[in-house]
Amino acid sequence: MRLRALIPLWMPWVRKHFRLSAELERQLLAISPRQIDRRLRAYKVADKKRIYGGTRPGRLLKHHIPLRVDRWDARLPGFTEVDLVAHSGNSGQGEFAYTLNVTDVYSGWTESRAVLGRGQAGVVQALEEIAQALPFRLLGIDTDNGSEFLNWHAGRWCARRQIQFTRGRPYKKDDNAHIEQKNWTHVRKLLGWERYDTAQAVEALSDLYRQELRLWMNVFQPSVKLLRKVRVGARLRRVYDTARTPLAGVKDSGEGQAEALARLQAQQASLDPFELDRRIQEKLGAIYELAHRRLSPSRVPLPRRLPTRRSR
Repeated sequence: MRLRALIPLWMPWVRKHFRLSAELERQLLAISPRQIDRRLRAYKVADKKRIYGGTRPGRLLKHHIPLRVDRWDARLPGFTEVDLVAHSGNSGQGEFAYTLNVTDVYSGWTESRAVLGRGQAGVVQALEEIAQALPFRLLGIDTDNGSEFLNWHAGRWCARRQIQFTRGRPYKKDDNAHIEQKNWTHVRKLLGWERYDTAQAVEALSDLYRQELRLWMNVFQPSVKLLRKVRVGARLRRVYDTARTPLAGVKDSGEGQAEALARLQAQQASLDPFELDRRIQEKLGAIYELAHRRLSPSRVPLPRRLPTRRSR
């Protein structure tokens, strides 16, 4: 569904990079999501790894921050889920980098910043930078019960900005399902489980997050939102909204900041997504070189060619 929505958005740049016949272009614009899945089945590689979190419970403000137990029903952008992703490699000892992820529940807009360690002041500073970068006003944050969030620094920052501050239930990751998904798609799939523990690596990560990756994920990548679940006999059927980019979601809401949206739309019209992808890959290659090899998982080289029917 997401790729189907992406095709017409990218078509002007596809014509520039590939020689498409009129018939092939017509077929691309008419292809269904199920047919896309069938055509790409051989390209999909499942890489299942168990992730062990390093969240330490925060007790200082635990009883002062409301517990959110109901389902998100955001009708406008601004209410977000927040989490940290650890880049600790094989060891949780010492100080290492984290990615602070903030995702908007209504539109799927996601901003990320890298911090060295999970000190309270550093996390709040990253939240402030993200709040200023969002193309809409930050209205609320919902976090887990980690001490990096449940502290007076974060509490005062939210009070000063008049931001609603809530937390999920302990050991209930489904309470923060939106950000858990973005932790995978926006961080783990790109950076894996390597260890980054230098200021240089943190700056390189934040530079990628502030520039190319932010545009790639929010301006050029459609996403879908679950509307409801319907019980059909013994099966549970999920009904999704139409796929659209987070930028389109913010624009359709009517709550975005006009100047920021105009700037982003101009970038969408002028930036070549294929060139943007090349720059992302280039920066990722430089970031991989900054990993702490001794404390990072051993890499398994990926196959250069797709498996054929004979080789299976």
